[in-house]
Amino acid sequence: MKSSTWLKTYIVVFMVFLYAPALLLPIFAFNDSSIVSFPLKGFTTEWFTVLWQTEALHTSAKNSLMIAVTSAVLATFFGTLAARASARYKFKGKKPIMGFIMIPMVLPEIIVGVSLLVVILQLGFELALWTIILGHTLICIPFCVAILNSAFLALDNSLEEASFDLGQTRLKTFWLVTLPLVMPGIVSSLLISFTISLDEFIIAFFLAGTEPTLPVYIWGQLRFPQKLPSLMALGTILLVLSIILLIIADYFRRRSAQKTGADTSGGFI
Repeated sequence: MKSSTWLKTYIVVFMVFLYAPALLLPIFAFNDSSIVSFPLKGFTTEWFTVLWQTEALHTSAKNSLMIAVTSAVLATFFGTLAARASARYKFKGKKPIMGFIMIPMVLPEIIVGVSLLVVILQLGFELALWTIILGHTLICIPFCVAILNSAFLALDNSLEEASFDLGQTRLKTFWLVTLPLVMPGIVSSLLISFTISLDEFIIAFFLAGTEPTLPVYIWGQLRFPQKLPSLMALGTILLVLSIILLIIADYFRRRSAQKTGADTSGGFI
């Protein structure tokens, strides 16, 4: 058998192993039984109705949305600055600095969560939503830098030079020329950061305090077997939402690559 055939087989097996458990979410979300097991009993949408009647769920969902939006904006802002500096300027210690920024991408989240918890408590601050935003921004910045760095590197320098020759300042050139060209990458960065923050559990678990996020709420409800079907329904909604956001993010990433002339063969999906 050719190596390419082995590789395709491996990819298929890996994808099935990775995503097959996720397919159980919609199956049991529509199952007319409070017991999550086979054989299936029947079709129902009752568990989705239960979600609208749970006030604690609504509160945690609002917290997660607020945290995700804020973290995405902050991470994209700082990621844009870092990616711009990395792609356009040479300065002393550039590689170590950029490597330090990218560390949260490979560092175990439990280490990040415990470290932030210790620092925040030692400084005398109370755990609240802003502490979760701090943690989520930290872990989202490397992903933003990775997305935006390729957009800035693929940008044609002659476009900015032409703007300078026409008398525009660096700030106006960035605002009128550079930013519109990398805007699809910025939108992609926002969506990816939003998705990461919305689904993140470990850091939120350590830094939540008395205001839980949606993943922390789900974790707390797993202690009650009768809650599992409604959690399956909630998981189905989150799964669909995450897939939609990733598809949109990849669309904007490809659009950014096309506008700047970069390679569009890679991607999230």
